[in-house]
Amino acid sequence: MEKTRILIAEEHVIFREALRKLLEEEAEFEIVGEASDGEELVRQAIELKPDVILMDVIMPKLNGIEATRQIKSELPTSAVLILSAHSYEAYVLATLRAGAAGFLSKGAHGKDLIAAIKAVRVGEPVVDQTAAFRILTRLVSGNEAGRRIATESIHSRELEVLKLAAKGMTNKAIAQSLFISERTVQTHFINVFRKLNVGSRTEAVLRALKEGWLSMEDLP
Repeated sequence: MEKTRILIAEEHVIFREALRKLLEEEAEFEIVGEASDGEELVRQAIELKPDVILMDVIMPKLNGIEATRQIKSELPTSAVLILSAHSYEAYVLATLRAGAAGFLSKGAHGKDLIAAIKAVRVGEPVVDQTAAFRILTRLVSGNEAGRRIATESIHSRELEVLKLAAKGMTNKAIAQSLFISERTVQTHFINVFRKLNVGSRTEAVLRALKEGWLSMEDLP
């Protein structure tokens, strides 16, 4: 029987090693590579052409949404399975729209992960119950406003910077677009990080998607 070739992307070494150990116990699985950030993941995926790619939403250098989009454009037959501690409906919808075949919580049991890998390998979509419930709740209510945090604390210019960051623009490109200095752009990011209690541009964009300040139309 042909083995399912798997590529793992996870920045935390301990969790990545635990994943490898779990999956290597399955005779029909073969781990072909590991990556610790999004850019490395995309490079390895294009080179190794795995059947299934496991990744998180939040990763250094390149987030899981953009990594999924790039991988699927190059490898349409490879299945992307998101394994994340963040099951906010905005994250789930964004990754699925980018081309992911499934979304699973990091709190899932090992047997559920194995079953999910087997499912996406044959083209079946997988979304864990918690994420699915949140998506259904959002669709049924049809009212996002009630779940949004007031944006008064985020200034209009900070939101402009965040929207451009969501499109993948560099600080230099953002500065040129808004006719401000790079130092001012950096200051805006520092303020946004502090207000949203996040530590990176990726986390800020994902948080903004969750709260409804940004929409999928704001992404590249």
